[in-house]
Amino acid sequence: MFRRTKEFFREYTDGVDVGRVHTVLGRDVTRAYAVLTRDHPESDQPKGRVGRFWDRSKRLFLGLSYKLSPARRVLFAVAMILVVVGVQRQRFTIDSMHISVESPPFTLLLSIGALVFLIILELADRVVIRDELEVARQLQAELIADRSPEIPGWDFAFSYQTANTIGGDYYEFIPLPDGRLFVAAGDASGHGIAAGLVMAVASATLKLAVDQNPDPVLVAEMVNGALYRTGGPRAFMTLFCGLLEPTTGDFHYVCAGHPFPLHRKSNGSLMELGTGCLPLGLRPAVPLRASRVTIGLGETLVIFSDGIPEMLDGEGRAFGFDRLQEALGSGGRPQQIHDAILSSVDAFAGDAPVLDDRSLVVIRNDG
Repeated sequence: MFRRTKEFFREYTDGVDVGRVHTVLGRDVTRAYAVLTRDHPESDQPKGRVGRFWDRSKRLFLGLSYKLSPARRVLFAVAMILVVVGVQRQRFTIDSMHISVESPPFTLLLSIGALVFLIILELADRVVIRDELEVARQLQAELIADRSPEIPGWDFAFSYQTANTIGGDYYEFIPLPDGRLFVAAGDASGHGIAAGLVMAVASATLKLAVDQNPDPVLVAEMVNGALYRTGGPRAFMTLFCGLLEPTTGDFHYVCAGHPFPLHRKSNGSLMELGTGCLPLGLRPAVPLRASRVTIGLGETLVIFSDGIPEMLDGEGRAFGFDRLQEALGSGGRPQQIHDAILSSVDAFAGDAPVLDDRSLVVIRNDG
């Protein structure tokens, strides 16, 4: 019996970090309050502690109520009324010898039962949504490159971390029949499901465009048109894409609103690749300008989303481009550079939550 209890306790608490429980719960409570009360603005300067407490309680009650379906909203209101009635009917006896409390009346038990039933209904909905999101996440993962291109003389390292179950960052490697390699990386607007849908549209359009003509400008123009027709200015995406000639290192690219990638030369110097341009999808037509660079022997190209330099620590400070360049400065193999950058980001952020998707691609010419 004891062994079974111990095994159950171990399984039940698997994944719980006792040292971080307070931090995680505090963060979750803050986020929950913000989500529930965002549609109910705070009253103009409520006076005193009692006034502020009443105002916040009212906003929390209304925010929670209107997030529920009408039937569950009524059940929640009835449960709250029963709680108030049940508490008022309690009788407390305190003297110098003991403290006694009468058994909870039927109304209080009924309110607890109603709240538990409501929690069960909401939890069941959450499980269904979570399962559907997991399917969507798996489908989205199939849109993102999961294996390195087999290009003789070139080495690759890449990874992707979402802030939510579904993210909007994207990278792709498309080998062409003539031996060239089309490289793309993007970041869809927003987070979660909306960003994932934008990314899916961009991914499908980009693949079709590359099949028709792999010129980076034409590809970006086709993605821009698809995004604009799909969702208008709400569905936009940054994109860096280019065509690599592996035998010469020639790289023909376009940068549309994406953070400028870093080209680390053989002498250790860093050069940003890109020119100012709007993200794709904001306008029917976006003026795009292509550029060229040669990635020579021993040189590296680092492509990243804004989730890396904009990662915040516990005090709200951003990781920044300077720290990114410092992490890249030592050079090395693509996997070493990749790991050094992410380790530096994680060490800087500490226990701060990941608020934005982050993707990283490192490409090196090994000759």
